[in-house]
Amino acid sequence: MSDTDLLIVPEPSGPSTSADVRGINVINRNVRFRILHPNGIIQKCLALLLMCLLGFGSYFCYDNPAALEDYFIKNMTLSTTEFVFLYSWYSWPNVILCFIGGFLMDKVFGIRLGTCIYALFVVIGQLIFAYGAYINLFSVVVLGRFIFGIGGESLAVAQNSYAVVWFKGDVLNMVFGFQLSIARAGSAVNFFLMEPLYKFLSNYYTGYQCLGLTLLVAGLSCIVSFISSIFLAWQDKYAEKILNRKQNQLNETVKLSDIKNFPLTFWLTIFIIVFYYSAIFSFVSLGKLFFETKFHMISSTANMVNSILYLISAFLSPFLGFLIDKLGKNVSVVFCSLLITVIGHIVLTLTQFNPIISMCYIGLSYSMIASALWPLIAFVTPEHLLGTAYGIAQSLENFGMCIIQIIAGIIVDKYGFLVLEGYFISCFCVALIFVIILWLYDLKHNGFLNMSSRQRKEFLERQA
Repeated sequence: MSDTDLLIVPEPSGPSTSADVRGINVINRNVRFRILHPNGIIQKCLALLLMCLLGFGSYFCYDNPAALEDYFIKNMTLSTTEFVFLYSWYSWPNVILCFIGGFLMDKVFGIRLGTCIYALFVVIGQLIFAYGAYINLFSVVVLGRFIFGIGGESLAVAQNSYAVVWFKGDVLNMVFGFQLSIARAGSAVNFFLMEPLYKFLSNYYTGYQCLGLTLLVAGLSCIVSFISSIFLAWQDKYAEKILNRKQNQLNETVKLSDIKNFPLTFWLTIFIIVFYYSAIFSFVSLGKLFFETKFHMISSTANMVNSILYLISAFLSPFLGFLIDKLGKNVSVVFCSLLITVIGHIVLTLTQFNPIISMCYIGLSYSMIASALWPLIAFVTPEHLLGTAYGIAQSLENFGMCIIQIIAGIIVDKYGFLVLEGYFISCFCVALIFVIILWLYDLKHNGFLNMSSRQRKEFLERQA
């Protein structure tokens, strides 16, 4: 009997008997079991939705300063270097805390409690950030971003770990793509929504008070993420019970000393992440002012162009993730993506061509690299160490962002945007060099990271 046969209830030819009733009850139980089972499509889709919503609030609020850059500088009388502190102080705590957060999630809290704690930090940080702007006290603003950063980056670690636990296998790239899509939809909506929201509230409030209230309203998205973390924790608890996950991992202990056993391919992947993401996020944080200065755009148009990277990513990431799941060749995809990024920034820097075209190419490459690069960590890391591995990745990424963003702010104040773009292009080229090293090293060994999906599946079957 097939699964679909269980859904067919035969018409009774005579009066119902107790056997008929028992048969119908068995059918109903089977239907409910398939709906509620963690490996069923409904539960998988619900888990994916909640995982995506986890990152929505933090990504929406992360770039609030970039969308309101003019108003921060004007209302709080900040220099570009001081404005960049809103990003660097987000990143500084995570140089250490992301790694610790990942380790604590693996060793102490567990993924469920850890995720809820980090989501709560995001909410508290955004509230303090908004309050600091409302009273025009820069130290409180920075404190809010500091606390927000503690939660935001650790929440990204939790999101990645959840994805691998629920979807490790043939669809992992697509799942990373979906997560990125919703997160970047939040970032794109931020660029479209925050300035009109500020202008609406400016009818009732002025200056830094209007700025603070605008940030407070944005914080509602963080509350949505916190609520999602609670529902996802409940669902994962149910899945663990049904699938006996805990029983299967009893002999797998987590030790800090395990880090030294991470392969070279893991560290090469980390270096690519550090140089690429540090430069691309620093570019976006200063992008509005760049487009206003070089291309003489008005504020709303500059915000729109700056959001193209996230907007394209929101639409394309799931489809590109699905394509990479089917084709494989992750390292090749990362190489091509970085090459497109370098060319796009060169055109943006040295020509007066419509910047929308360059931003579309940069957005396409951003979507490709996100769907292909992050899963490489899961390919080379034991499942019980994923929180620690992704924590290390986020920690070192934040260290790179701290350094690169501070230097970027100084470059803008002293030398202008032409030198700044040359600086970003250099970072992308360094990432490209590390991709080539990873490619050659992987090719010299078993070539697993750049196999096609079919080759990778056959390789794993032979290893089993």
